[in-house]
Amino acid sequence: MNPMLLIVAVAIISTASARGDSGGRDSVPDGPDTVRVLVWNLWHGGNEVDNGPEKALQLIRDSKADICLLQESHDIKGPRPKFGIWAAEELGWKVWMGKSSHLCVLTRHNVKKTFVQSKQHGVGVELEDDQGRTLHAFSVWIDYRNYSPYLLKEKPDSSDADLLACETTQSGRLRQSKALLAYLEENGLTSLETPLLVGGDWNCPSHLDWTKETGEALPYRRSLALPVSKAMEENGFVDVYRAIYPDPVNDPGNTWSPLFREKPQDRIDRLYYRSLRKVPQLKPVRATVYPEKLEDDAIPVLDRLFPSDHSALLIEFEWGM
Repeated sequence: MNPMLLIVAVAIISTASARGDSGGRDSVPDGPDTVRVLVWNLWHGGNEVDNGPEKALQLIRDSKADICLLQESHDIKGPRPKFGIWAAEELGWKVWMGKSSHLCVLTRHNVKKTFVQSKQHGVGVELEDDQGRTLHAFSVWIDYRNYSPYLLKEKPDSSDADLLACETTQSGRLRQSKALLAYLEENGLTSLETPLLVGGDWNCPSHLDWTKETGEALPYRRSLALPVSKAMEENGFVDVYRAIYPDPVNDPGNTWSPLFREKPQDRIDRLYYRSLRKVPQLKPVRATVYPEKLEDDAIPVLDRLFPSDHSALLIEFEWGM
């Protein structure tokens, strides 16, 4: 990392430690040996809903997350800074955005090292928890254009090749995912025995959700080896939500979109986990998709309690040997 950038990074992420606050004002009390990870696209920093930033901050508090992997952490309207930086000050936490306009890792844990794979597509940190354990976490966003479920809705007779082209040649999603995977390997992060978490808005469905069974039971799906999620799987990453809930028919876990429910629904916000240990140090035990109850469509967007067009995904892990 450029030394000057590192100085800037330390200045940004040390909001709490500068006050001698090791855990932050919202540190989690003693309890089960867990780590809770929230993945969430904030929808323009929460600006699309009245008091959206405050509502988003309250959800983070209520979730008792330890690590938040955020996208669209944009400038808040008015005199406040980007959401992640403002939230870190409110919580007494640490934050890393690098030079990204929207990617953010927000955490109560100590930040030991920072990474920027791409200011638009991937930023990450090396963390040390309260017991001195190391883990790495990356926030990710990739190209939204030419979304395959929309094509399938508009043209149900689209071929498999047409749908796969949405991921390969008509958007940057596969290329950007492969660039992220290459960066993780080049920086030695895929050869560590400590946990590696990669989560965010992938802007595409998973092959684990597009199966023969879901094609028969759910609209705008078919059995298809979607390449972005396949690339993550082939590189040793576990789709954590689907590891907890392996049945995509009964537990679809949709995150797009709690607000625009007339659009094809799918699980585009995902958390992936990798560890080389034969017994992973983190065991996923629980997943929650917020909002747990959808609001009435008749409520104007500005008045919604839930402040984003993406659902938030909370994954709870237990530490093991």
